[in-house]
Amino acid sequence: MTFCDPGKILMEFFDLQVNGYAGVDFNSDGLSGAAVEGVCSRLESQGVDGILATVISDSLAVMEQRLRRLAGLLGERPEMRRMIRGIHVEGPFISPVDGYRGAHPADAIVPADWDAMQRLLEAGDGWVKLVTLAPEHDARAKVTRALAKRGIVVAAGHTDASLDQLQGAIDAGLTMFTHLGNGCPAVMARHDNIVQRALSLRKQLWLCFIVDGAHIPFFALKNYLELAGLEKAVVVTDAIVAADLGPGRYRFGRWDLEIGDDLVARSPDGSHLVGSTVTMTKSFENLTQRLGFSAADARLMTDANPRKAMGERA
Repeated sequence: MTFCDPGKILMEFFDLQVNGYAGVDFNSDGLSGAAVEGVCSRLESQGVDGILATVISDSLAVMEQRLRRLAGLLGERPEMRRMIRGIHVEGPFISPVDGYRGAHPADAIVPADWDAMQRLLEAGDGWVKLVTLAPEHDARAKVTRALAKRGIVVAAGHTDASLDQLQGAIDAGLTMFTHLGNGCPAVMARHDNIVQRALSLRKQLWLCFIVDGAHIPFFALKNYLELAGLEKAVVVTDAIVAADLGPGRYRFGRWDLEIGDDLVARSPDGSHLVGSTVTMTKSFENLTQRLGFSAADARLMTDANPRKAMGERA
């Protein structure tokens, strides 16, 4: 076990959504093994025991290239596999509607298609462990069902699926919801909205949350976590290249970002967030100091639950 200062206890963290970290972007075309090894060492020093490297929506050819590069590095470097336990593919089978698609480029988003998914899986060479998609754009839950049959965890995210569509996806093998409370418009219907639908299915889904106070205000996040039930809540960072660094200019995927003193990653026009810069150590601190959870409960959400959500395969 690793010693980390928050709570003065021994702990480990497992993060299911890391797009990049400390100056390294997993969605860059020139990803180097040395850079990734540096990220792994830095995460390990901060108590992180494992992550899923996340590849986000782009053209299928670009996603294939990035998946192939990550998979190649994992195949070649066993020391890297101690930290990066697999790959999370977020998109491109998500909602194309503004707000729901979040920071994902509109021209890259396509309906779920098994032939396209197979191309991504082949490029990932067995390392794809988690796929986020929008159930309403997966006709008859074909891709969800096929992924689940292959032991790949399927999450809903960047979606405006109806309650019936969500339940149909669950029946086909969906088990998770990606960063609930985000990947949706700032203004939605008061009652029948994607956050409430997902929360109503909390007994059937692992619900993931970003605990930085920017993606969800802390008071609202406390409500969500208490309603979700700590036994079904998973904390992720959705970290990007600027995570664990200070203010500055950064390149993430197609985005050129300027991170200010508040360390919040926003689109250049300020209309939405673009991942986060939060660390798991800071997330743990926020859970215990800002939200008042016990260290044991914080460990459940940052370590035990994400491992269980992945079926202890991660």
